[in-house]
Amino acid sequence: MVSAAEQMASNTSWAALGKATDLRNRILFTIGLLIVYRLGTYIPVPGIDGNALKEFMETAGQGIGGMVSMFTGGALGRMGILALGIMPYISASIIIQLLTSMVPALEQLKKEGEQGRKKINQYTRFGTVALATVQSYGLAVSLEAGDMATDPGLYFIMACMITLVGGTMFLMWLGEQITARGIGNGISLIIFVGIVAELPAALAQFFVSGRSGAVSPAVIVGVIVMVIATITFVVFMERALRKIHIQYPRRQVGMKVYDGGSSHLPVKVNPAGVIPAIFASSLLLLPVTVTTFSSGATSGPIMSWLLANLGPGQPLNLLFFVSMIVFFTYFYTFNVSFKPDDVADNLKNQNGFVPGIRPGKKTAEYLEYVVNRILVLGAAYLAAVCLLPEILRGQFSIPFYFGGTSVLIVVSVTMDTIQQVQSHLLAHQYEGLIEKSQLRGKSKKRGKRGPARR
Repeated sequence: MVSAAEQMASNTSWAALGKATDLRNRILFTIGLLIVYRLGTYIPVPGIDGNALKEFMETAGQGIGGMVSMFTGGALGRMGILALGIMPYISASIIIQLLTSMVPALEQLKKEGEQGRKKINQYTRFGTVALATVQSYGLAVSLEAGDMATDPGLYFIMACMITLVGGTMFLMWLGEQITARGIGNGISLIIFVGIVAELPAALAQFFVSGRSGAVSPAVIVGVIVMVIATITFVVFMERALRKIHIQYPRRQVGMKVYDGGSSHLPVKVNPAGVIPAIFASSLLLLPVTVTTFSSGATSGPIMSWLLANLGPGQPLNLLFFVSMIVFFTYFYTFNVSFKPDDVADNLKNQNGFVPGIRPGKKTAEYLEYVVNRILVLGAAYLAAVCLLPEILRGQFSIPFYFGGTSVLIVVSVTMDTIQQVQSHLLAHQYEGLIEKSQLRGKSKKRGKRGPARR
């Protein structure tokens, strides 16, 4: 039996977008800020030797430098003011969320509602500044050591650090503004736009390689089939649900007795979405961003070992990547997207229960048991989508933009944004129905006339 809300959602047409003024303004606001972000990736850091940087990126583009540049929307390859991208903010968010689950003071702060959330966001911003400062210093020193600075010295290092840290903080502010006043998740959309904007150039370069004979036609066809299969699989898994039956008892209001209803609690196979892949990529890029620009003579043995073993396609790289994806799938699900205790409390407050399970603690334990089993499939799906194309890409020198992580981010963010747009359209449709019902009520009242006077 289809509910009224589902029936209305299926009948919602995109033509209603022109009537939804608030949604249209949100979309235009989001597009405007994303254009500002793309323009910022082309503004260069002062004091950079463009020719030396171009020669270096041509050699490092197929290595770890290509992956770093992909997540920064190409800003790192051009050494723009947004070269650090949004990764310091994501890394700081990971650290704060891990500390929140381990430090009692932060855990208590998280339970304080809106004020606690603002305080934790403030700590995340401070952590972003600290990480961006460390990364910008290492990047400035590495650029200077690699003879990519026109006027090396203290002034160049300070100017580079201030510019890069300011660019990261500006990008963090853009993401927060998109989330609050636009449509979709701002941080995910920034990464999404960075990948999509560089995709045509990567595609053209890939076909040029095929024309020159560097890549065989069979590999090109295989890559196209792999991307289509990955997209299809991601869409199928992101829409997969496990429905938990919920029963509501009979209730008496005055002299009337209402029959109890039933519904379903939908649990996604992948409740964490694309967040685990972004978090894992962020942690993987953190120790090697600086080593990318360090020459062999200036980098120490630890940095040289990291660059050699954490490079794309290396066994340690793949093992670390899969381990972090599985860890963050469970961690993000139980700490952010689906908390069994909170869901059980909400069901208890609404007099709902799972048939055969007592409300309260027993329901929370049952939900945790079910979600744990679902996440085995969800984590395996994420790891497979991110890992298998990466192995094939490393074997055939395919651009990073055709890897599993980039395809997963693009498809998941697109589906999430479209779902939010449809939710706004559905809310606008509800508002229109309410206004019509109120107008009809007023017209009926006006139509009533008193008794005629004799």
